[in-house]
Amino acid sequence: MSVETTVQALVADAKRRLAVVGIADPSTDARLLIGDVIGFSLTDFVLKGSRPVHPYEAHRIEDLIARREKGEPVHRILGHREFYGLDFLMSAGTLEPRPDTEVLIEAVLPHLRAVVAQKGEARILDMGIGTGAICLSLLHSIPEATGVGSDVSTDALATAFRNAERFGLETRFETVESDWFDRISGRFDIILSNPPYIRTDVIDTLDREVREFDPFIALDGGADGLLPYRVIAEKAVDFLESGGVVGVEIGYDQMADVTTIFVSQGYDCVDHVKDYGGNDRVLVFRR
Repeated sequence: MSVETTVQALVADAKRRLAVVGIADPSTDARLLIGDVIGFSLTDFVLKGSRPVHPYEAHRIEDLIARREKGEPVHRILGHREFYGLDFLMSAGTLEPRPDTEVLIEAVLPHLRAVVAQKGEARILDMGIGTGAICLSLLHSIPEATGVGSDVSTDALATAFRNAERFGLETRFETVESDWFDRISGRFDIILSNPPYIRTDVIDTLDREVREFDPFIALDGGADGLLPYRVIAEKAVDFLESGGVVGVEIGYDQMADVTTIFVSQGYDCVDHVKDYGGNDRVLVFRR
């Protein structure tokens, strides 16, 4: 492409190409990818559409659009995504932080604030840390809190710590390579997890963007999708401060089963929250 190519023309071409292969929102995806290369906000596309696109920019944009044509999710191509007002880096070993998980932040924030009001500080354990989106968002919101993020993926742990440094939270955050509680020590006021909760036999039926690009280990919740909840419900008591809470994200049809698992271990459900689509998404328990 020559230097005379404009942003407007490039967007139109990208939209057409993405629409042809069945991308659900080709206009938004084209603007996100092109904007990331040329530093445009969504408003800039309206006000500065006649801006020339230089050949080196066009080459980079072509690479991104070609990857999207093949089904790779937009934010995985970009390598970052906004979550709860922060821009999180992603990597191959992490799930893409999605807006519905923000309801877990909102659900536990009142409990976290109450602990800080009483004790002057609070400790958080986030298991299956991924990008660090849940724990780091809470640390960013509550300066008196500290957090530990655990995961079996060293890639995820490295990404989470890079994000902590990105937001200036590295002095209040540490990572531990651990299979659930195996290498965890100490006690925590809040224990959190967005665990793998997809049934193993369902994973092959998920949308292509999930099954081909999200890490399998972050999806697979065992034969019934409930294995992680059984582990957490059974073992969290040994790591939970008196009066502390456990907050978990769940699948849209798992509220009754997950509640039963925790109640059988002596917990009461103190809050349940629906996501932005009206599906059951978060449960908070106290023992």
